[in-house]
Amino acid sequence: MKNVKIISTILFYITRIVAMVYILITIYALFSLVFEWSYITIDNGKYFAVCYPFTETRFLLGENNWDYKVFEFLVPLGCYGIFFFLVSNVFNVFKQPKLFTKYGVNQLKWFCLANIFVPLLIIILTLIFTGNIEDGLEWIALIHFFLGVFAYFFYAIFKQGFNLQNEQDLYI
Repeated sequence: MKNVKIISTILFYITRIVAMVYILITIYALFSLVFEWSYITIDNGKYFAVCYPFTETRFLLGENNWDYKVFEFLVPLGCYGIFFFLVSNVFNVFKQPKLFTKYGVNQLKWFCLANIFVPLLIIILTLIFTGNIEDGLEWIALIHFFLGVFAYFFYAIFKQGFNLQNEQDLYI
């Protein structure tokens, strides 16, 4: 179990850093799009680029319409920030001294629910507001769905382990 704690600790910090980077990039992109700071248009306004701060070096590129900017640019960036934050919380569960806890059960539940329902919600909203979805987005949603189902099995195991551990604690 010591190896699991070491690996989960390393992965916790890596995924937490990735989550922070995604969230900071989302905030920066939103700020840049709203205030047109470090923002340029390309091909007579057909495309846009968010540049690295204080430069004209292109960092993020996309189509220059608000439907795209919101539903196919900002929302996926922000959702992956949340995804990696939830993944880091799951790794945090495995580095705790006690494995079957209410905290662990809750973290697995949130991870499973987010992976099953958020991609579907994003696809529905994108279809409503833009009329189409990016190529491959349905496959990404399917992968997240199966990841959510797999996480649901872990959630069920952890919930059962938590209940058994509580019952055992009551008998002692």
